[in-house]
Amino acid sequence: MLSYGTPDTQAALDGLRDLTTMGWIVIPLLVLIFYIYITEIQKARKSGNWDVIICGLTLFGMDFFNETWNGWVCWLTQSQAFWTTPGPTALRVMVGWNVEIIFMFLISGLVYGKTISENENEKILGIPNRWFWAIGYAVFCVFIEIILNIGGLLTWTYPFWNRTFAGVWLIFFFGYFHFYVACILVLKIKSMKKRLIVIGCIYGVAIIMNVIAGIAEWLY
Repeated sequence: MLSYGTPDTQAALDGLRDLTTMGWIVIPLLVLIFYIYITEIQKARKSGNWDVIICGLTLFGMDFFNETWNGWVCWLTQSQAFWTTPGPTALRVMVGWNVEIIFMFLISGLVYGKTISENENEKILGIPNRWFWAIGYAVFCVFIEIILNIGGLLTWTYPFWNRTFAGVWLIFFFGYFHFYVACILVLKIKSMKKRLIVIGCIYGVAIIMNVIAGIAEWLY
């Protein structure tokens, strides 16, 4: 086990992928995720509109990639990641990614897809509705992250990634907003085949990075 980095980084590394921390809560939550996706897939098959599912897959793929590069930062610096989740969890998958966060983002994209209008030209307060909700949900995510940080469940280590005005903007843009921008861009693609190719590329990059990390045995 590694012995470098901040105390929070070390705490996150010490419990990394430790199956003894697994809680029974994972089982009903997993079933709930399956139920939600199957329900939405059934609706999509009847209506022919797969936008909600596309949003769900896209947003989670972006989070997967985000957490992967955060783990890479931890190794490349031989010190610390941008964010860590050192607190209690049913399973810590990466230094800043646990099973609770995974379940949350599996659903978050669906929520966004259910919120936006099918008419991409519809506006709210003069802002295209998809962008309005992208900004709104990203702001909400930042707010929740700040609360988690105050509670010590999600920690930051770099001086520019914090609760200052500039730091909050960085977290907004590079922590969450681009998740929703990706959804908007993928939805603009009319061909389902091309949509799936783009989504596949998002997951593919993250998977390749994880495979490389696994081979090198330094994935955090």
